[in-house]
Amino acid sequence: MSGDFAGVARLAAHAAAVRLGWRPAEFWAATPAELLTSLGRDQPAPDQPGDAGLLARMMEQFPDAEFSGG
Repeated sequence: MSGDFAGVARLAAHAAAVRLGWRPAEFWAATPAELLTSLGRDQPAPDQPGDAGLLARMMEQFPDAEFSGG
């Protein structure tokens, strides 16, 4: 699986089309939470933080994203 946005989006769109019968407009109109819920995936509650290494893993996976801490 490609770790870039386009690769992940392709896989998610494919899953939505095959498993849910969604067309592209339905996929792009959905939020990530709606997609996960529709696919039957559990997700943490919005007020629960990720684990201690989540930010470091994301920064490593997406090195081109800039962070401007405030």
